[in-house]
Amino acid sequence: MPKRLPADPPVLAGLTYVRPLGSGGFADVFLYAQDMPRRQVAVKVLPTGVHDAEVLRMFNAEADVLAHLSAHPSIVTVYQAGLSADGRPYIVMEYCPGSLAQRYRRERIPVDEALTIGVKMASALESAHRAGLVHRDVKPSNILITTFGSPVLADFGISSSLASRSGDEVLAMSVPWSAPEVISEQSAGTIASEVWGLGATVYSLLAGHSPFERHEPGQNAREQLRRRIQRAAYPQMSRPDVPAGVEQVLAVAMARDPADRYPSALAFAQALRDAQHAMGFPPTPLEVAVDEWIPGDESVDFSDASSRGTQVTSVPHASRRQQSEHTPLTSRAREEDTDISGPTPAAERRVWPWIVVAAVAVAAAVLVIVAVATGGWV
Repeated sequence: MPKRLPADPPVLAGLTYVRPLGSGGFADVFLYAQDMPRRQVAVKVLPTGVHDAEVLRMFNAEADVLAHLSAHPSIVTVYQAGLSADGRPYIVMEYCPGSLAQRYRRERIPVDEALTIGVKMASALESAHRAGLVHRDVKPSNILITTFGSPVLADFGISSSLASRSGDEVLAMSVPWSAPEVISEQSAGTIASEVWGLGATVYSLLAGHSPFERHEPGQNAREQLRRRIQRAAYPQMSRPDVPAGVEQVLAVAMARDPADRYPSALAFAQALRDAQHAMGFPPTPLEVAVDEWIPGDESVDFSDASSRGTQVTSVPHASRRQQSEHTPLTSRAREEDTDISGPTPAAERRVWPWIVVAAVAVAAAVLVIVAVATGGWV
């Protein structure tokens, strides 16, 4: 299937289009320059003419979930969302110039860095799970790198609630990093499958390829990977600087039976921290908020497919033309009604001619009286 070309970037008040950043299955991402405050931002927007209820539902859910969780230091920050001038939903997010999408294939990521990323992503997932939410698409390309070099979890477009499940829920998967029960369509996503996905992601960062990928040509088609994930045991790495303790942690996270995995993302994070300590690295701090801070998912309506947000129908701009005397009366009246500083200059110009006429009349009357009194009339 040919890749979809990005749609035209929308016109957004206070934002200036710079260049495209990427295009996904149902949305485009563009780089914009924000005017106030000045910064670069990433804008995720639906293409023109999208009216599919499921796509709108997913887009709304992503905006709401990010609003719940983006205060987390390892989750991408959302700034605002709304409707563009042509009616397209959009989300304005933190601009992250890099990702782990292909880096692990191009270079050997240090073991400590890979474990640090694992702890940070596990902390982010734990926070989402405590809020009653699951990401459902944990993989290297959804881990972005901020301008300060920190990894953040992004793309909550197919996230869902842990509490409410429906039979018609969309099943989404990224095969190389999806758990066996998701591959076999027995689950749409749980805490256990998130642990498996993160384990497979950390494995990829260390091994330089996804867990069940083979080096032989023609051996990594989607169906071939699905069958291997469903039936295979944990594949040992061939990287000599990865100790057996790290492989054991990943083997538990990627156990075929969900009951044999770590019971939570937090437990997985702690196991990775223990591996760091055993290797002589300082354990990465956990970033899990206290329960009192964690927001619930009650305000995230995963069935909402409406177009929400303020729609700006035009983008105001400063005019270089002087105001014409033919400005409509309603405009002048509106300006005068809102001015509390006194009469407008136009009003003052209308009063001055009457003052001059009155002054001339008074002067003439005085002259008449003086002439009569002095007998100056002939």
